[in-house]
Amino acid sequence: MPNYNFIQLDVFTDRAFCGNPLAVFPEAEGLSDERMQQIAREMNLSETVFVLPSEKEDVLRRLRIFTPSSELPFAGHPVVGTWNCLAREGVVPLPENGNGW
Repeated sequence: MPNYNFIQLDVFTDRAFCGNPLAVFPEAEGLSDERMQQIAREMNLSETVFVLPSEKEDVLRRLRIFTPSSELPFAGHPVVGTWNCLAREGVVPLPENGNGW
């Protein structure tokens, strides 16, 4: 059985076990659609995000967002949470003044 690295975080809070839980798989390249759906079902959170290399030159990463039952075209808290996660991991560069918004 393969192992996949992921980060689980609570979005919109600075306290553990509060906010909106999210699982982020920062290196999802090579996972099939079916495998991503299986993982999201197993995680059983409202959303699970899979981070892939971008196919566009001016875009850093591609995000795929899954619920336990289907893929979503967009969802706010997963995008915000994943950006925060990738910034902390050094994957997404922060502006020099430290304010990404």
